[in-house]
Amino acid sequence: MSHFLVTLALLPALIIQGKYVRKKTPKLPEPIGERILDTHKDPLLNVLILGDSAAAGVGVSYQSDGLLGQLKSSTNTAKVNYTLMASTGATTKDTLNTLSNLAQEQYHVVITSLGVNDVTKGLSRNKFRQQQAALYQDIINRFKPRLIIATHIPPMHKFPALPQPLRWYVGRRAKQLNQDLLNISRQFDCVKTLAIELPETPELMAKDGFHPGKPVYQEWAENAAKLIDAIQA
Repeated sequence: MSHFLVTLALLPALIIQGKYVRKKTPKLPEPIGERILDTHKDPLLNVLILGDSAAAGVGVSYQSDGLLGQLKSSTNTAKVNYTLMASTGATTKDTLNTLSNLAQEQYHVVITSLGVNDVTKGLSRNKFRQQQAALYQDIINRFKPRLIIATHIPPMHKFPALPQPLRWYVGRRAKQLNQDLLNISRQFDCVKTLAIELPETPELMAKDGFHPGKPVYQEWAENAAKLIDAIQA
């Protein structure tokens, strides 16, 4: 059965559950802390993190425990500057708009974290493919990176905050968009995709059951750091 037909069949339940989740899920703030780490005058690498609430570190209290801080702790390359430009609720289209207001400068590595909000807002696969391809092309044109790390949409079918069948539905959609993301990445030599694994133990997630907890950020950062260190090897 097509995704469209499944959506029609489940639509009443999905609408009710979606409203319930939005009402009952606690709204976690973005963590406290600096969003620009290290300011070497002649860095070996400038790293930019772009995207949504996960990129911004929602789920932990301090940036040191989110992706930004964990990445700094995990990267072995010396003299690296880190910049975080991410916000809660950001979609791929939002991030494209953000980039349009940025000056062209040199970022050697760009990490993106997008897609969850595209899923929850019902963005079509065709639009997702178009916007993601445009995003990477714009990043390349503006920043001339050596590496873009395109983070997969997390396995939403494991989000504790989501009841069934909503959890199954968005999880299925996330898998479809991740396949599209993988296909798009092959169009660009500098783009590598990075999957996020979620723990089977819900307690290791954030207390809202929707965002990463510190252990997830740590694993994400360690895997991203391996890709970053490799371009300096």
